[in-house]
Amino acid sequence: MPIFCEASARPEAHYQFLAGGLSGFLEVVCLHPLDVVRSRMQLQGTRSVRGEVLYRGPLHAMASMYRHEGLTAFWKGIVPPVCVETPKRGAKFLMYELFKPYFYFGAPQPTPLTHAMAGTLAGTLESFVVNPFEVVKITQQANRLERLSTLSVVRSIIKHDGWGFEGLYRGITALMARNAVFHFGFFGFYNAIKDWVPISQDSGSELLRKVTIAGFASCLAGVMSFTLDMAKCRIQGPQPVKGEVKYRWTIATIRTTFREEGFRALFKGLSSMLMKVVPGGAMLLVSYDYIYEFLKTTNY
Repeated sequence: MPIFCEASARPEAHYQFLAGGLSGFLEVVCLHPLDVVRSRMQLQGTRSVRGEVLYRGPLHAMASMYRHEGLTAFWKGIVPPVCVETPKRGAKFLMYELFKPYFYFGAPQPTPLTHAMAGTLAGTLESFVVNPFEVVKITQQANRLERLSTLSVVRSIIKHDGWGFEGLYRGITALMARNAVFHFGFFGFYNAIKDWVPISQDSGSELLRKVTIAGFASCLAGVMSFTLDMAKCRIQGPQPVKGEVKYRWTIATIRTTFREEGFRALFKGLSSMLMKVVPGGAMLLVSYDYIYEFLKTTNY
């Protein structure tokens, strides 16, 4: 019996990994331009640096980027997330399912807290894999003058700053905090709301139900974790003054930003982030479900 269970579990894990990876790939390719806009707005201060245009909002940022840098600017830094999203999403779904039994807390069935805690742990652990890719991606996105190749950015960071907390792993604590809060909210809210909204027997209505709930949960989770995301972006991106490290630690970065730029600066780029996260969460869930079911039915 144990041999049978082990053998039957392997295809499930295989399908989950593939479905999660492919859904992550689709999300990145479709929504990466909004990620570039969010990073640009989070990195800019209250005054122009080196004559760069100050973005007044997401639409102004998009228009300025297209006018001054061309269409390809919207996909700057896409190689790192494409490389990491496929295995990351697959591994995250596997870890999420693996961790759920440890957070039942005596309940006979998984509760919203079960999903929230399992998602938090999975999201926190994935930070160690994702962080170097985030540093490279943000460095590429921040550059307005030229299109930097991924390998050249990697070599430059390693040469000048190394592999550790000053280099490819700078901002790791901010990323862990951001991921923990976001995944707690996303998985927790999604499963709590899903239990309240009745399942529809009509396939189209059921699809709409899932998309709506996932999008709403993504919105709430994004707002909860956005200030941490702003701090992560400033720590991992180019510093305002070359040769001087202004943003190093999460709480200190939040305090400095609040003191120098005010409360609104803590939420710079929120609208562009929500424009990406809301459809992104819905796309991730729906595509994962469809791909997973397709792989199971076709015995891929």
